[in-house]
Amino acid sequence: MLKGRNMFCQYFFLTIMITFSPSTYTQIKFESMATDLGIDYSTGSTNMGNGVSFYDFDNDGWDDLTFASEDGKNIKFFKNKNGIFSSVSLNITSVNYETRQVNWVDIDNDGDKDLFITSNTNRNILFENTGTLNFKEITTSAGLPTDNLFTYGASWGDYNNDGFLDVFIANRDINLLTQTPNYLFKNNGNNTFTDVSLSAGIDRLEHLSFCSAFFDFNNDGLQDIYISNDKAISPNQLYKNNGDNTFTEVGSLTGTNLKINAMTVTIGDFNNDGWFDIYVTDLLKSILFRNNGDETFTDVALSSGTKFNSVGWGSVFLDADNDKDLDLYVSGSYFNDPNFASSSFYENLNDGTFVIPSDAGFANDQGYSHSNAIGDINNDGLPDFVVTNTNNQNVVVWQNKNTENNHWLKVDLEGTVSNKDGIGSLIEISINGKKQFRYTHCGEGYLSQNSSTEFFGLGTSTLIDYVKVKWLSGKEDVFNDVTSNQKIHIVEGTALLSIPKSENIIVSASPNPVIDNLFIRSKIPVNNIRIYNILQQLVYSNTDFIFDESIKFSAFESGVYFLNFMIENQSKTLKIIKK
Repeated sequence: MLKGRNMFCQYFFLTIMITFSPSTYTQIKFESMATDLGIDYSTGSTNMGNGVSFYDFDNDGWDDLTFASEDGKNIKFFKNKNGIFSSVSLNITSVNYETRQVNWVDIDNDGDKDLFITSNTNRNILFENTGTLNFKEITTSAGLPTDNLFTYGASWGDYNNDGFLDVFIANRDINLLTQTPNYLFKNNGNNTFTDVSLSAGIDRLEHLSFCSAFFDFNNDGLQDIYISNDKAISPNQLYKNNGDNTFTEVGSLTGTNLKINAMTVTIGDFNNDGWFDIYVTDLLKSILFRNNGDETFTDVALSSGTKFNSVGWGSVFLDADNDKDLDLYVSGSYFNDPNFASSSFYENLNDGTFVIPSDAGFANDQGYSHSNAIGDINNDGLPDFVVTNTNNQNVVVWQNKNTENNHWLKVDLEGTVSNKDGIGSLIEISINGKKQFRYTHCGEGYLSQNSSTEFFGLGTSTLIDYVKVKWLSGKEDVFNDVTSNQKIHIVEGTALLSIPKSENIIVSASPNPVIDNLFIRSKIPVNNIRIYNILQQLVYSNTDFIFDESIKFSAFESGVYFLNFMIENQSKTLKIIKK
C-alpha cells in the first residue's frame, strides 16, 4: 500500500488542482435522495460489492431498481411509481446466497423481462418470466451450468445476429485447483443455450475476470467483446467478431491489453466522433481508451483529466446537464481518507478534456462504493444514477437537480428481426449537422445494468435533424425532424414518414414486420389506404380512414406488402413485412 501511496503522489497535485477548480461552464447539481424516494436499504458487507439494475422490469415506463445482495439476503426489488420507490415482492424463488449481478433480459423475445442472477459463491440462476411477473426457474432446462463458476459479471449480446441474445459470463475463480475460464453461451431461440466458447475462439484459461461488454469497436456491424481482468498476470482482452461465429483476440494489436487490476468496462463515445471509447478502472489509476477509428486505441486518461487516482470500481457515462456531451462518474472504495477520492464526477468540456466541478453535489460523497447504474427517476429527461455501497452503508440515489432547462430526447427500441430489446443497436442523432452516438447494452460496467432507454442531451435545440437506428439485422430506420423533450419508442423496420418541417407531422405504421394487427397512426387525415401484395394485387382498401386504423394482418399470408395512401394530396408507400 505504501508503494501505491507513492504512485498516488505523482498525480496528487494535478488531481487537487482539478478537484478544486471552480466550474465556470454549467450548473450541474445532484442531490442524495434515497430516503426521500423510498429507498432505505443496504446490500450488506459483501467484499467488492453487489450489483444494481436501474431497469424498468415491469414495462410500465418507469425505471425500477433491483439489487444483488450479501449472503443471507434475498434479491431486492423496488418498483418505481411516479418517481417514488416501494419495496415489492415478486413471484420468484428465494435467492438468498451472495449474488453479484442482476440482468433483466428478454431471452425469448416475448416482450417481458426474464431475470439472470450471478454469484461467485453459488450457482448462477435464470428465471423465465412466464407473464405478469410470474417466474419459473429454468437454469437446468436451459442448459446453463449449475456448478459454481465464481461469476461476477454477465453481459448479453447477439454475436451471431440470429435475433436472440447470447450471454458472456465473466468468472473470477481464485481457487488454483479449479481455474474456471470464461464462457460464451449461444441462445438457441427455444429457451436453451449451448456452450460455444471453444468453437467461437474464447480461450479456456482462467483470467480472473470481473466483467465484459458487447460493443462494436470497429463499426462493422458485428458485436465484439471486451473483458476486464484482475491482476497483471492476466491482460484485458478484446475479442474481435470475425462474422463467421468466431472471434480473434486482438488486445495486443489494438493496444487494449492492459496488465492492471482492471474492474469495469464502461463504453461511450465521449468525443462524439462515432467510434466508441472504453473507460477501465484500476487501483490508483484508471484508463480512458480513445478509439482511433483504425482498430487501435490510445489512453488519454491523463491528458483528459479522468485518471481516477484511487481504488476505482464502477463507472458510467452520462450527459448530466444535457449539453450534448457525455460526462463521467466513477465509484471508489476509499472513504474518509483525504488522500484518496471515494468517487469523482468529471464534467466534459467538449474539447477532449474534463474538469471536476466543485459544486455538483458530490463534495461529501464518502461511500464505500462499487457498482452504479443510470436511470430516470421521474421521467424528466435528466439522467439520475444509483450507487451501491458495501460495509453495510446504504445505497445512494443521486437525483439530477439541474435547472438549466436544456432540452433532451430519450429513445427506447423494440427489435423485430433483431432481438426484442434492440441490444447491439447504434443510435445516431444530428443537431444542425453535429452528431451524437449511443450503443445499446445489457449488463455493462461493474456489476450493473443501466436503463433500457438511451438519453441524449440537446442543449438549447428543440428540433433534431434526424434520429437514425442501425440494428444488428442490418436494417436502418431514419426519422427526420424529431422534436425535443419526449421519449420515442422505435420499432425495427417501422417506416416513419417525415412530413414537411413546417408541419412536423409523422405518420407511423407498426409493428413492422407484423404478425397480427398493423396500427396506422397520423396527426392529420390520411385518405384512400390500399394494401397490395408482391404481385401488385389489391388485398385491402379503406377510404374512410382519418387518424388511426388497425388492420388485421393475421389473415394475410407471409410475405412483402405495400401500404399506399394519400396525405396532403401526395401518394406515399410503405413496405410491410408479414411474418
